Amino acid sequence: MVTTGALIHADAHRFLKYHEAEHPIALQLGGSDPSELAHCAKLGEKYGYDEINLNIGCPSDRVQNGMIGAILMGHKQIVADAVKQMKDASDVPVVVKHRIGIDDFDSEAFLFDFVDHVAKAGCDTFVVHARKAILQGLSPKENREVPPLNYQRVYDLKKEFSNLNIIINGGIETTEQCHEHLKYCDGVMLGRKAYHDPRLLMQVDHEFYGDSEPDVDQIVRDAIAQVKQYIQSEEIPIKYITRHMLGLFSSVKGAKQYRRHLSEYAPQCGNRIDVLCDALRFVGY
Repeated sequence: MVTTGALIHADAHRFLKYHEAEHPIALQLGGSDPSELAHCAKLGEKYGYDEINLNIGCPSDRVQNGMIGAILMGHKQIVADAVKQMKDASDVPVVVKHRIGIDDFDSEAFLFDFVDHVAKAGCDTFVVHARKAILQGLSPKENREVPPLNYQRVYDLKKEFSNLNIIINGGIETTEQCHEHLKYCDGVMLGRKAYHDPRLLMQVDHEFYGDSEPDVDQIVRDAIAQVKQYIQSEEIPIKYITRHMLGLFSSVKGAKQYRRHLSEYAPQCGNRIDVLCDALRFVGY
C-alpha cells in the first residue's frame, strides 16, 4: 500500500515504478480524500497499472489517525465518493479491499449495507478479508490472526450480491482451500502465505488455468537475470531485493543455509549478484 500523501508530496516515481514482468499489477492506495485518491488513480493509470485497489482493511493506529484503512468502513459515504471520483478520473478498474466489519460493527447487515452503498458508486469488485478489524487494543499483526475467520459471511455476501465480483481473503494457505472457496466466491486472494512461501504460486497457473507445469530451473534462471538487470539499472543494494526472496525455498533441502547466507552476506555486498548465486548453491542451483 502507498498513501496518497506519499505520491502527492514525495517522489511519486520512486513508489510507482515497477518491472514490466510484474504485469498484471495493482496499485493499492491508502487515503480518505476523494480528490487526492482520484489524482493518484490518474497517476496509476499514467504508469500503466492494471488495477487501482483502495485499502479499507488496514487496522494500524498510524493509518487510522490519517483516516486511512479499516476505519473507513464506518464512513461509507467517503468511500463511495472516493470510488466515484477515482473512476471518473481514470479508466483503470477500481477495486475495494475491506474487512467484514470493525469493532462492534460486524453484523451481516452492516457489511451488506457498506458493500451496497459503495457498489452504487460504481465499484463492482470487492476483496473481502474474512475477519473483522479491532481498531483499539490489537496490533496490525494480531488483527491478521486474532479475530476469528468467518468465511460463511463472505459466501453470504456473494449470495446477496450475485452481480458483484467477490474475492475472498484471509488465512488461505493451500490450493485445495482455494478450490473450496471458489465454489462460493469469484476469486481468492493469497497474502502472507504467498509471500512467505512463493513456491505455492508455481502451482496456480497449472492447476487453475491449465498451463503447463512450471520449469523450476527456468524460474531460477529468470529470477537471477531479473535481479541482475534491476540492481544494475537502478543501482540499489541487492539486500533490498533478497530480503523478499528468503521464503523462496522454504520447503527445499538446504533452505536454512540459503536464508542464513543471504541474511548474513547480502547487507555487505552492495549490488553484486554473486551473493544470490552463492546462496542458491545450498538449494541445488
